[in-house]
Amino acid sequence: MSYYPLTTIPDYFLMDNMLTDEHKLIRQSVRDWVESFIMPKIDDAAQNHTDIPNLMKELGAIGALGPYIPEEYGGSGLDQISYGIIMQELERGDSAVRSAASVQSSLVMFPINEFGSEEQKKKFLPGLAKGDLIGAFGLTEPNHGSDPGSMETYFKDNGDHYLLNGAKMWITNAPLCDLAVVWAKNEEGKVQGLIVERGFEGFTTPETHNKWSLRASKTGELVFNNVKVPKENLLPKVTGLKGPLSCLNSARYGISWGVIGAAIDCYCTALQYSKERKQFGKPIGGFQLQQKKLAEFLTEITKAQLLCLQLGNLKNEHKATPAQISMAKRNNVKMAIDIARESRQILGGIGIMGEFPMMRHAANLESVITYEGTHDVHLLITGMDVTGINAFS
Repeated sequence: MSYYPLTTIPDYFLMDNMLTDEHKLIRQSVRDWVESFIMPKIDDAAQNHTDIPNLMKELGAIGALGPYIPEEYGGSGLDQISYGIIMQELERGDSAVRSAASVQSSLVMFPINEFGSEEQKKKFLPGLAKGDLIGAFGLTEPNHGSDPGSMETYFKDNGDHYLLNGAKMWITNAPLCDLAVVWAKNEEGKVQGLIVERGFEGFTTPETHNKWSLRASKTGELVFNNVKVPKENLLPKVTGLKGPLSCLNSARYGISWGVIGAAIDCYCTALQYSKERKQFGKPIGGFQLQQKKLAEFLTEITKAQLLCLQLGNLKNEHKATPAQISMAKRNNVKMAIDIARESRQILGGIGIMGEFPMMRHAANLESVITYEGTHDVHLLITGMDVTGINAFS
């Protein structure tokens, strides 16, 4: 028996009444694609540590790459709630799928659209939107994760080009990427963004192996050994950490929606199983401890949904603060990983099997709770916002 097909999303507070018909149509379209294209493949991909073939072009075909990018550059010109809904449905399939789309959209297309020249937008964005080009985002380094201001990757002006040296680590899509938006320090020590293209001499992307998490996704490094970067590949409209942190705000927003999808997949599976699995003469859903778990799952999912909907409204109005986005990312990822772990217990031993999604989601969410700002760092961001005191220094 399959527990994957899903006809309804838990909507305990009638949030659908606050969505437009377009939002619902987008959700159904992406949900149908996840059911038909991702669900039949995802367990084998995760078990065998292989990516899903042709994933980026498929994501491009359904409009999941850079959906808020203007139509003139290949995007769909959708609002931020639409973007969030797309991320939710993709992560119900798998965090690796959402990660691929999130990196392409928020960490590659967003900075090119926001900080790039007109020539850069026209050259790169349409191909990225279609999935014909695959992008990566270079910020985290072997020695610097939560402290990006201490990055060691640097570039210097060599007359008709820039010379880039350094390395980035834990980079989604790195082994597959056609280009990477790389953040590095110039000769004055100021952070700027460079578009580094596959084929530039000295640019390599070794793959990271032996992961227990995001196993259906390619992760690697970006290594720069005297890479000559054309001057026209410098992002001209931003200097300093504002650039990469703006990208992270967009990505964190998408994550806050996405992980709801993982939680929903676990909740719906556990709910169905609890109605059909009998012990001591009745379905286990009739026992108080199981009802307690299910009621708590639904409560936390509902709270996360409402949090994201209001955050999406604020994003649409350009009023969402980095601290608000940080809170949503931290809260919702913790919610999802707790539900993945606890829902596995409802299934007992069979919950560890690949036919059920809990263990896969739980393992993936161990990465999600760490990347784009760790759980602890996001707590300190909120703490600094409410006290006015910086705990980082």
